[in-house]
Amino acid sequence: MMSRYDATGIEAEFEPGSRGRVLKNRLGIRLVGDMQQAESDALVAVTRWAVGRFDIAHRFSAGDLCELHRQWLGDIYEWAGLYRNVNMAKGGFMFAAAPQVARLMAEFERKELAAETPCAHMDAPRLARALARTHAELLIIHPFREGNGRCARLLAYLMALQAGLPTLDFDLLAGRGKKAYIAAIHAAFSGNYAPLEERFAAVIGRTSRPYGLSS
Repeated sequence: MMSRYDATGIEAEFEPGSRGRVLKNRLGIRLVGDMQQAESDALVAVTRWAVGRFDIAHRFSAGDLCELHRQWLGDIYEWAGLYRNVNMAKGGFMFAAAPQVARLMAEFERKELAAETPCAHMDAPRLARALARTHAELLIIHPFREGNGRCARLLAYLMALQAGLPTLDFDLLAGRGKKAYIAAIHAAFSGNYAPLEERFAAVIGRTSRPYGLSS
């Protein structure tokens, strides 16, 4: 929610009666817990939709990410699927300036998405690299007003499906593993992808093990 970021502009508007804790939304939701539930339920729905939408030969594009975001949050926020118009920062780190987002997403499509997708037939090390690079670069750009981390994880999930994996187990990136994950993201922001590749390699290994898949 809003407390995670510093932002200015029209997209920083809050829902009346939410005490500045919930962004203005189509549903009139004022409580943080209710909004978290609404976003989570919608994410489950869009994940199911996306599995049927993108096949193993699909090369992802910036437009696909906008479509995913719109399908996910379109019933909640008017700006869903649109690049943000506000500058955003978190923990002292400034994400890409809003006027640069469209250009950077086009570059992200030409470079990372074109090189790292589709992921069919990738072995585990190659997939870990693909996930790390697309994940980090998307988070650096932070193209949307809300939901960038979850959108990046959804992309990783879909890429892993292309490679023949079951649903990725992201538990290693949360809880006690969150500190290492955040450190790996910061390293990637400085151009060092190795720690994030290691994190995703661990996720792939944990995901594959119960199914007896090679990793």
